[in-house]
Amino acid sequence: MKELAEKAKALGIALDARQVEQFQTYYALLRQWNQHTNLTAVDDYWGVLTKHFLDSLSCALVLDLTPGKIHLIDVGSGAGFPGLPLKIAFPEVRLTLLEATGKKTAFLHVVVENLQLSDVTVVTARAEEAGHDPAHREMYEVAVARALATMPVLVELCLPFVRCGGVLVAQKGEPPTAEIAAAQEALRILGGQVRQVQPVRVPGLEAARHLVVIDKVATTPARYPRRPGVPLRRPLGVR
Repeated sequence: MKELAEKAKALGIALDARQVEQFQTYYALLRQWNQHTNLTAVDDYWGVLTKHFLDSLSCALVLDLTPGKIHLIDVGSGAGFPGLPLKIAFPEVRLTLLEATGKKTAFLHVVVENLQLSDVTVVTARAEEAGHDPAHREMYEVAVARALATMPVLVELCLPFVRCGGVLVAQKGEPPTAEIAAAQEALRILGGQVRQVQPVRVPGLEAARHLVVIDKVATTPARYPRRPGVPLRRPLGVR
């Protein structure tokens, strides 16, 4: 994983020997578990290095994760992306990994234990349910999501976790102009406002990447998110 440390520098991130070793262990566990649990379609070395690790770390380009104990939630974490790479690179971050599939959260527990990560909570629950739990509702300075849903659905699943003054970062591929336009009504209802769309060049990855940065400017009404499955079937503001 020496290549990871070199390429992370292009994102402004310095990884020490222990962090590189943690990424190596993470990769080994991912390969091992992926043989019997459907974690990811990409588990080859360069694919994991670029499409998972470096792509996850690119979120740091629009976040200030260094000063203190920022509480971050990764919504729909899957195999831990982008939350766990951010935690490895920025150990002071308090991290919650939210994932609905029990087999995936079992993997996340194993990774957290093997990497000896502190201040990490793994939650097995749907976002629609956890978003109403007082332990999580509007308790986070930062929410991140990757490959979760289209923007109108994503903001309903994620913004309820973000406190006013906090931020949601959504990772997207091609320019998300149309998705953002479709999400304007949902953003208005849920208390979000797009601050910027940041194009990102991930080292070693030719595909287009964009970070959509959304400020939480008002409290999310108590009725949202709606019950499981409804945001996907009937996205807010989409007709």
